[in-house]
Amino acid sequence: MTWNAAAGYRLVWRWHFYAGLFVAPFMLILSVSGLVYLFNDEINDALQAEKRFVAPTSQMLPLSRIADAALTGYPGGKVTRLDTPRAVDRSVEVYVTPASGKPVRVFVDPGRGTVLGSHDYTTTVIGIADQIHGSLFMGDFGDAIVELAACWGFILLATGMYLWWPRGQIGVWRALVPRWGWKGRPFWRSLHASLGIWTSFLAMFLILTGLPWATIWGGMFRQATEMAGIGYPTSFRGYGSPSSNTPSIGAETGHAAPWTLAEAPAPRSGGHGGHAHGIQSAAHGSGPIGLDRVAGIIEARGMKPPYRLNLPKDGRGVYISFTYPDRPEGQRSLYIDQYSGAVLGDVGFGDYGWAAKAIELGIQLHMGNYFGRLNQVVMALPCLGLIGLALTGPYMWWRRRPNVGMGAPQAPVHLRARSVAAILLVLGIVFPLAGISLVAVLLLDCAWRRTIKKEVAIG
Repeated sequence: MTWNAAAGYRLVWRWHFYAGLFVAPFMLILSVSGLVYLFNDEINDALQAEKRFVAPTSQMLPLSRIADAALTGYPGGKVTRLDTPRAVDRSVEVYVTPASGKPVRVFVDPGRGTVLGSHDYTTTVIGIADQIHGSLFMGDFGDAIVELAACWGFILLATGMYLWWPRGQIGVWRALVPRWGWKGRPFWRSLHASLGIWTSFLAMFLILTGLPWATIWGGMFRQATEMAGIGYPTSFRGYGSPSSNTPSIGAETGHAAPWTLAEAPAPRSGGHGGHAHGIQSAAHGSGPIGLDRVAGIIEARGMKPPYRLNLPKDGRGVYISFTYPDRPEGQRSLYIDQYSGAVLGDVGFGDYGWAAKAIELGIQLHMGNYFGRLNQVVMALPCLGLIGLALTGPYMWWRRRPNVGMGAPQAPVHLRARSVAAILLVLGIVFPLAGISLVAVLLLDCAWRRTIKKEVAIG
């Protein structure tokens, strides 16, 4: 049998079946956690209003006093980051690493210096959703599972559209609407198909705009953009590549930097003044300049709150200040020498490569930020659609499952190896993890079918 419509349909249906059984649980988990995180500000404001809201103030206390206030409950602790308020009635969020125990976030009234409360982010509703969505609480291994599920989710949606496409006398418009008058499995199949076609394109967009954060796919894509000179600003190439001696900006900021800059090499303090080992110290007459002077430099450079100020992690680290607005065109970062106060870098969205700009735009759309509430509602639709698909697909299989075996669609009897190789090659390039997993599945499938044939022959 050559590659024809019947063989192609049967093969696609078989892959869709297996992919659906694997992907459905993960799509359900990712969709629910993503839906929660989509409304993170609203949920946080409702559950933690006493920490996040303050009496309006027009004058913020010096950052040093706010940092000292945050440390009152954590003797020996260290402030690693301050998020200045985004409105006059908002608190300052101070990131504190205690002398012992997990890092906490302390909320301080910017006008009065009073501590409003604190929490361990990983135990909050949004923190839990964030960890589930990113790694399923399983670290790098979970991140790989999420990436694999996302890649197969994209393939599942694409194959679903192929299977949905009306054939025969059924028109496209009729296929868009579930057959409400039907009963049993035919109804669920029509509902599943219609739900998929209405939400597939937005769901594919969600998957593609989320993959840049994945370790393998995102790492390969990032390297490609950097090699092509269309990723992070070329000005950072002067700092060398991230290594033990030159950490990345992501590492210096607790992995809270924008995607474009996360793996860019960070500038280092102590490069001015000719001090030994490039580090200025009290022995030479001047130590670190401190938070208040840094705040003055930031203000003099025209960077207004809200911004995120990351403190140096060690003697060579720099103060890193980010603006991270809902629209990435307003992104800007300053890098300030912790000893001399020299501005080592001032990078805006216009300095990014075109691929990085596209990724940053996609991320903000993915997170429901760019167009405000409308963006949230639009992105909630594919989340709800994926939840529906993840429930109706396995339900249909459960209703028709046989007493023995999986009940998978029958594989084509003969199929050109060249056709399969071409599909594997495309998948391997676009989605490496999915391509590798498909090879494994095909090998297992072939072994299974041979075992069945031998049992039938013996019997």
